Amino acid sequence: MQGQDVKRQYDHLFELLKEHQKWISESITLIASENVPSPAVREAILSDFGNRYAEGWPGERVYAGCKYIDQVEIAAQNLGKELFGAEFVDVRPIAGVNSNLVIYTAFTDPGDRILSLSIPNGGHITYGKKELGGTAGAVHGLVVENIPFDDEEMNIDVDRTKQKIESMIKEGKKPKMIVFGGSVFLFPHPLKELSDYLKSNEILTMYDGAHVLGLIAGGQFQDPLREGADFMTGSTHKTMPGPQGGIVVSFNKFSDKIKGSVFPSNTSNHHLHHMAAKAVVFAEMLAFGKDYATNVIRNAQSLAEALSARGLKVIGGRNGFTESHQVLVDVTAQGGGWGVERELEDANIILNRNMIPSDIKEGRHFKDPGGIRMGTQELTRLGMGRSEMEYIGDLIYRTVVKKDDHERIRSEISALKRKFPKVSYAFDNQQDAYSYITLRK
Repeated sequence: MQGQDVKRQYDHLFELLKEHQKWISESITLIASENVPSPAVREAILSDFGNRYAEGWPGERVYAGCKYIDQVEIAAQNLGKELFGAEFVDVRPIAGVNSNLVIYTAFTDPGDRILSLSIPNGGHITYGKKELGGTAGAVHGLVVENIPFDDEEMNIDVDRTKQKIESMIKEGKKPKMIVFGGSVFLFPHPLKELSDYLKSNEILTMYDGAHVLGLIAGGQFQDPLREGADFMTGSTHKTMPGPQGGIVVSFNKFSDKIKGSVFPSNTSNHHLHHMAAKAVVFAEMLAFGKDYATNVIRNAQSLAEALSARGLKVIGGRNGFTESHQVLVDVTAQGGGWGVERELEDANIILNRNMIPSDIKEGRHFKDPGGIRMGTQELTRLGMGRSEMEYIGDLIYRTVVKKDDHERIRSEISALKRKFPKVSYAFDNQQDAYSYITLRK
């Protein structure tokens, strides 16, 4: 390849990065697993920590050159402990998937059984079955059985779960662990209601807080460690508005096994720039988390109400639609999740198609499921409130149902986004939320 061609491709890469940034700045971003970090988090990500190695635990590194890295990681641990009221925090997992695998490695063996939600009922692929390519089954060799789920309540069925466990015990198939949490997570799970029963049967309890970690940090969802969880895993970039990464929160009695499972079993170097950025976002959440989490949930409820009032079939209406950041909508009447996702994206409304509980029995699959899922955490971080959620609900309705002109919708969205250029709930917000940072001359 000629040098001139390589340079053109090199330059084009940066053009694409800038175009993406511009597009996002002019779009309604409703992906439930994303967020916008503060300028302070972005500064930490750009630091020299991203070029260094620090395998192991602070003070026990395999590499030299860690005297400042150790101090930052200890600060991240301490801030995390304060934020979650925890005895032990490990900030080294590099993703939520990695965090879950850490717990499987530390506390289960291949061939053990676990209970978790099925994917149509909100479960995540990390606790999926082997035949689905799930991390629990395909990577760690666990036998996965599904927790009974109440479609009307959009939550775990407590009585049927106990009955299922009793049946498994009688068959000599007692589960080693149960996993609460999910990728669709509208309402707090009945952890407290099942905790004593699980402990009496010596079944370990893992709570996957990937989606709701920021709501938990803000004290507005549920408190897994106080409600009976042995371990809480999570992602630091969904409702927790930090860098992409993972975390494990637990008790000192489990700490040695968790530490050994993180390194050397499941990480080498642990992306130190993101580790530093976790410390930053923990500090932000300690200062601003309660207001942020409260408004995320209010906004989700307002968006759900706006969509429902316009005739869209919002799931969970029996219990007020949602108590988290998420809104789940059955769009089978509008042609299904794939088509609705594409149509909205063309209008600069970005969300994702998602399975809903009725999909399997109706013969639908993940490529074109019956639902769409959205989250309000990123728009809340920009300072939007209930009136904006009402407006956005109308934009979605006009796009999907009324079939309004997409160019008109895009223009309205761009005007709306210009009113909210900064990140809220942060110490520093001088830079625009989506400003493109150029380091080249």
